[in-house]
Amino acid sequence: MKTKILVLLAVVGMLTFGNAQEKLAINVEKSNIKWSGEYTFYFGGHHGTIDFKDGYFIKTNDVISGGEFTIDMNSIICLDIEDDEPNESLVNHLKDPDFFDVTNFETAKLIITSVKYHDAVTMKIYADLTIRGITNPISFQAKVNYDDTTMTTKFKIDRMLWGINYNSKMKDGAISDAIGFEVTLSL
Repeated sequence: MKTKILVLLAVVGMLTFGNAQEKLAINVEKSNIKWSGEYTFYFGGHHGTIDFKDGYFIKTNDVISGGEFTIDMNSIICLDIEDDEPNESLVNHLKDPDFFDVTNFETAKLIITSVKYHDAVTMKIYADLTIRGITNPISFQAKVNYDDTTMTTKFKIDRMLWGINYNSKMKDGAISDAIGFEVTLSL
């Protein structure tokens, strides 16, 4: 009986410590998100940044296996319009109900559900992205720089899947359904 208990404790110990997980908080001051939106029928568009509120990676057995990141939707800014009034007008419009509806949805969230490594520094990340209270799965390629303790990625989403339904009344001023993101996560 004593031997069975020791074996059981050893197995539980191996399972517990063999799958050791660590939570690695990101540095929100060094991490950033660049966004871009383009016009559908001609070149051009707008771009800017939006800040992380908080976030962390989950590291299992020395590799990233998950994570959760919260984005502060009130922090959105436009970087390509120099005049204050038109810049403020665009930012306020992006916060309106037909875009991100920031009054009702102050944060967005990305939760990493799984990671498939191509090699030691490149991977495909599968995640759930929640914007405006709507969650959809996404996937994207990412690269880790272990010396700088950063992860970088670029991806686009179809804004219509998250209820971002603004449609320009002018055909030649219509905006694309795609929103681009360039993300750097730093520890």
